[in-house]
Amino acid sequence: MDKVVEIERIDLVCEVNNTDHHTLQNSADRLIVRRGLPFTITLHLRPGTHFQNGDNINFIAQTGPIPSVEAQTKAKFSLSRFISRSSWSATAEMSDSTVSLTVCSHPNAPIGVYKLILDQGEAIGLGEFVLLFNPWCKQDPVYLASEAEREEYVLSQDGLIYRGIPNRITVLPWTFGQFEPGILDICLQILDESPNYISDAALDCSERRNPVYVTRVLSAMINSLGDKGVLVGNWSDDYEDGVKPTVWKDSCSILRQWSNDGCRAVRYGQCWVFAAVACTVSRALGIPCRVVTNYGSARDSNGDLVMERFYNEFDENIADDSIWNFHVWVENWMTRPDLSLGYEGWQASDPTPQHRSEGVFCCGPVPVRAIKEGELTFKYDVPFVYAEVNADVVEYIKLRDGRVFKMGGSTTEVGKSISTKAVGRDEREDITHNYKYPEGSEEERRVYEKANHHNKLAQAGEEPGLHIKIKVTPDMQIGSDFDVYAELKNNTMVTKSCRVMFYAQAVSYNGKLGETCGLGEFTEMNLASTEGGRVTLRLEYAEYSKAITQDRMIKLLALLIDAETRDFYRAKKTIILDDPEIIVNILGVPKVGQNLVADLALQNPLPEPLENCVFTIHGANLTDGKPITHEVGTVGPKEFVTAKVQFTPKLPGQRKILIDFASDKLHNVETYENLVIYE
Repeated sequence: MDKVVEIERIDLVCEVNNTDHHTLQNSADRLIVRRGLPFTITLHLRPGTHFQNGDNINFIAQTGPIPSVEAQTKAKFSLSRFISRSSWSATAEMSDSTVSLTVCSHPNAPIGVYKLILDQGEAIGLGEFVLLFNPWCKQDPVYLASEAEREEYVLSQDGLIYRGIPNRITVLPWTFGQFEPGILDICLQILDESPNYISDAALDCSERRNPVYVTRVLSAMINSLGDKGVLVGNWSDDYEDGVKPTVWKDSCSILRQWSNDGCRAVRYGQCWVFAAVACTVSRALGIPCRVVTNYGSARDSNGDLVMERFYNEFDENIADDSIWNFHVWVENWMTRPDLSLGYEGWQASDPTPQHRSEGVFCCGPVPVRAIKEGELTFKYDVPFVYAEVNADVVEYIKLRDGRVFKMGGSTTEVGKSISTKAVGRDEREDITHNYKYPEGSEEERRVYEKANHHNKLAQAGEEPGLHIKIKVTPDMQIGSDFDVYAELKNNTMVTKSCRVMFYAQAVSYNGKLGETCGLGEFTEMNLASTEGGRVTLRLEYAEYSKAITQDRMIKLLALLIDAETRDFYRAKKTIILDDPEIIVNILGVPKVGQNLVADLALQNPLPEPLENCVFTIHGANLTDGKPITHEVGTVGPKEFVTAKVQFTPKLPGQRKILIDFASDKLHNVETYENLVIYE
């Protein structure tokens, strides 16, 4: 009978293994490894014990509450001469009373918390480890060849999220913080709280080998509809019982609150918050992920790929279809063995709860190429995302007497300037070409036919008829009074008698209209053939300050009516009021453990005092995992507010410090500084 190996102690060599597996930022005290890559632990044997390759030595690696070989949640393997890259395997090197045991997982093993067991008739626990997806392993479906892209989409703990409108894109710096203390455990907890796990834990744990499955679970679990998800969506402007979505600047605060409150959904999120949290969890689990913004994002309620919008005279949308000024989702990188070749790569996934997929509020993963090619039958949810970036727009105006007039429509209003942060640079990368062919190209027409979409509206430059467009000035800072203009042009052969209505209305990023904040009288005007005209609307802070939301957006609407034919022409433009600038100077030597000071200043742009002024700074490995706030009280009209906020870097490397200013009347003023921290 073989002699039992007696072990005195076990060293999991966490720091060395975690460095090799790109998980050292998580912890140096816990073994966290990636699929398909070997790790080595040291067994210290009791005196007189020997460990030989020929001995009856077997190992078990298992995960989940009901591990089984059939479900691939339990692997049995013995010592071999070489490490295998296609199955669980182990090798050993002996020296005196120590054994260096090298173990390698199957590159498609389920992710999760594993127990490693030495089986000699009796089981000896060798320790626990966390197994993650591995973008560095060619056999892993999430393999990403570019080191620069792995740095950006897996390892980077901060990023930029784009909001606003296409001609006024704004940048929100965000701390993803996927390696901050405790975050990985919370990400695994999200999987364990999903309805799939609760209804069939054995099957769910087995399916965690598949990044398509895990991404779909996350899409459902980041929102709270129908499960114990992380975030409650709220687009009502009433956030009394929670946190305004615009206040969040990092994912970790949200994830920790959800976990600490017994998995009770955190109030509140909107699309960019859902996407940012999904990005954090994806990167934590090892799935490459990036946040993507779509401008002019359509929500097609009946699936016909045409946005039919009915308005009354005051531009109130009285139909179910809607177009958001912008919408944010994520893309995850993976192969799609469930689909035909050519649809691997970036997969769109939308955790914002607006669409039921197979009965669950989730969306994706959708191959981005399937959207571009109009392959509406592919899994999952291609038609919904296709419409978000491609739907045609047909618009009608419905008068109080019930008559309906068709107005000018657009094929280019939806799906513009689709944006993500560039790799390794704080710049915007336009990825619209990944989602759609150039407007009007032969390829686009081919794709529309494939998608059974025959409602293209003719586009042209300057056409005959009456025209109206809105012009704005470059200086539109919050707090100022300024003019906007409706410009008219008569391109007919005869003089036209016209009536013009021009007004401004507060609007949220998702297209929801608020109070009117500027209203001109109906203007009567006669335009000779080829003649133009202009109507001016003054926007005053005293009026718009009472109407605008935290998004600081105003929708301008000009309506031109031909008095003779009763034809309607409409122009609209959404503007974003400029923020004041936060002036930042970082004082001190940027070294680990040495105090730095963020010297901050901001001028109040408003003609009234700001109360309860607060600066907040936040950065992964800079502010000890939580925001640092500095209250500065009241600042008078046009006066400067200043603060000095101290922080201490914890790890070396390229870092981002995020700075936010908030007050009673001015919120969500953000900026950031890049720092290089030295040892």
